[in-house]
Amino acid sequence: MEQAHQEAGGAGPKQRSVEIGTAVLTLLFGFVVIYGSHKVGSGWDGGPQAGFFPFYVGIIICACSLVNLVSALREDRTRIFAENGQLVQVLKVLIPACVYVALVPEFGIYVPSILLILVFMVWLGKYGIPLSLAVAFGVPIFFYITLERWFLIPLPKGPVEAMLGL
Repeated sequence: MEQAHQEAGGAGPKQRSVEIGTAVLTLLFGFVVIYGSHKVGSGWDGGPQAGFFPFYVGIIICACSLVNLVSALREDRTRIFAENGQLVQVLKVLIPACVYVALVPEFGIYVPSILLILVFMVWLGKYGIPLSLAVAFGVPIFFYITLERWFLIPLPKGPVEAMLGL
């Protein structure tokens, strides 16, 4: 795979930069965990305080991030992480998935699921509209019957489900 990137000569972010960025972000996350757990009490006062366990998890996250940062600094500067075309393919899936997650609290899980399946099948899969509509409505109906009716697991609902009395 690495040779394919090198031979293709494609442009994209460097492996080293991505790994350094990831290590710095996880290091910051570890500091936030340590700060938050220290704020609620990370000591031992007759027993562990609320932040005792998260405090040590934060230290482990910071330590691992530093190891990753040192490892990333030793990476080859010319090796690319992914070509720009590959990143566009990932974004074509990531952006609709993020929109889906953002819509679920407001509209319930069924309507956004129908839209997500429809978008993926028509736009990315190049399927026809009739088949895409059948699958887009069939999958949420299947999960409604299976999860909510048979297993009695309530899923987030929105105004459409309320209007239909579900």
